[in-house]
Amino acid sequence: MHWKVCLLALAIVFWTGPAATTARAQQHVVSLDELHTDAQRNSEERQADEAAVRDLLSSKAGQKALKAANVEYQKVDKAIGQLSDDDLAKIATRSRQAESDFTAGSLPGHILFLIILVLILIVVLSVTL
Repeated sequence: MHWKVCLLALAIVFWTGPAATTARAQQHVVSLDELHTDAQRNSEERQADEAAVRDLLSSKAGQKALKAANVEYQKVDKAIGQLSDDDLAKIATRSRQAESDFTAGSLPGHILFLIILVLILIVVLSVTL
């Protein structure tokens, strides 16, 4: 009689065990749609950040700063693509702010030039180090 109770208990564990485990696992698994959406959002953010930095560098002040630093745009452009997401986000934020301040008239042209020059140095050094 004792072995029948053990057999019944074992059958219950095997019968409900995988279903319960699967249900718990499904609660903690991120769906493929969520992963795809996150990856796409990250990709779009990176593209926007790269565009912000490239726009500033391709501006008249940016070209002047590149020439003054004796750095080719292609070298900086390549370095932008190699930056980590975090570094790129920080540089893009500074680029957007500098361009916004300059457009609003609260940043003189020579200060924008210096900011761009510093950004160029940061980009190139962060990739080469």
